[in-house]
Amino acid sequence: MISKKSKQPKKSKRLASFSLAVMGAGFVATIPFQGSHLGNLLQGGFEAGLVGGLADWFAVTALFRHPLGVPIPHTALLPKNRQRITKALVSTLENDWLSKESIRNKIKQIHLTEKLLSILEKEIYSDSVKSGAVSLIVQMIGHIPVEKVAPFVEKEIKSSVRSMEINAILPFAIDQVLIREYDEKSFDYLLDKAEEWIKERDTKNQLGNLAIRVLDNIELDGFLRFALKSFQNLLNEEKLGSILQNLLLSVVNNLRQKDDPNRKALLLRVRKELQNIKDNKELLGDIENWKDHLIDRWEPAEKIIEILQRAQQKALAFVQDSKFTDTYLLPFLTRLLNDLQKNPEKLHIIENWIQKQIIHLVEENHSKIGQLVQENLDKLDNETLIHMMENKIGTDLQWIRVNGAVCGFIIGILLTEIKALI
Repeated sequence: MISKKSKQPKKSKRLASFSLAVMGAGFVATIPFQGSHLGNLLQGGFEAGLVGGLADWFAVTALFRHPLGVPIPHTALLPKNRQRITKALVSTLENDWLSKESIRNKIKQIHLTEKLLSILEKEIYSDSVKSGAVSLIVQMIGHIPVEKVAPFVEKEIKSSVRSMEINAILPFAIDQVLIREYDEKSFDYLLDKAEEWIKERDTKNQLGNLAIRVLDNIELDGFLRFALKSFQNLLNEEKLGSILQNLLLSVVNNLRQKDDPNRKALLLRVRKELQNIKDNKELLGDIENWKDHLIDRWEPAEKIIEILQRAQQKALAFVQDSKFTDTYLLPFLTRLLNDLQKNPEKLHIIENWIQKQIIHLVEENHSKIGQLVQENLDKLDNETLIHMMENKIGTDLQWIRVNGAVCGFIIGILLTEIKALI
């Protein structure tokens, strides 16, 4: 279906041709009436109108093609000067109509952040935003290169552990041990383990065997040696083991008593030694070196990768859970939007950043505007380009022909009347 716009150039062209034909027919029709005042007046008008119409037809046609196909000089101006006209058009477009400065000023007038926030506020609860946000988060989590992140995590862990100074940590640890009475709890734990070991049957045999060997190795003279031998004859290995076992159990039981002097003495000694460690620079230095040596030999990368992969899978499962969107994501996005709207300073920073990025993009690609116009124009042959321009501006150009004929007719009448008066 032909649009009204495409019909207008043809209609105006027919009108211009009709006006020229009227002037020509009028001129011919008034030739027999020469000599009379009215005949001369009309013939002068039609003659001038015919000349004006023909001149304007020639001028309008010469813009696009050779009139009547005759290669008259300075005609077919558009095809001959196509390259120059195209360059002028591209230059005008780039430097005047769509210059960097004009685009930059226009962008600065648009409050992009406010418009974006308004759109987000309206669309935040839509299914498309929900699914899009979840999909984006899933993609981000899924594309985290765990194997590449692991060395960085390992480096940071080792660096953090290495930066911890023993002479600052150990005194604090010792103070906590004493405040929380871990020394006493450890002592009771050792007593429990000692009791378990003493009560074992093998322990009794070991103690009896040890006692016999000790007695055999004691060197005494005279009566003491005789008395020791008599004692050995009365006690065998089992009895000696049982005696020592009961003796040790009794010692352990006494050491469990809070008010036992031996217990107090031992714990006091332990606490004193722990306090002395704080000022033992040599020991602290040895521990520091030992720590650095362990860190250098420690290779946790494989374990870190395993932990990160497990954390990644848990994060994906958490995000893909049906409760994640309504329980966590939407409240978070809502709070974020509200905070931004209440903070003009942040809005200003975001606005400046967005405008800066757009302006930078425009400045980098500004020349492509002219290139795009140039490429599109180069795709058109002369005939197509002329046809396109005639469709766009042909209506006004054809009216020039009409106006030329009408104006010529009026001027011709005036001149003929002036000549008659003279």
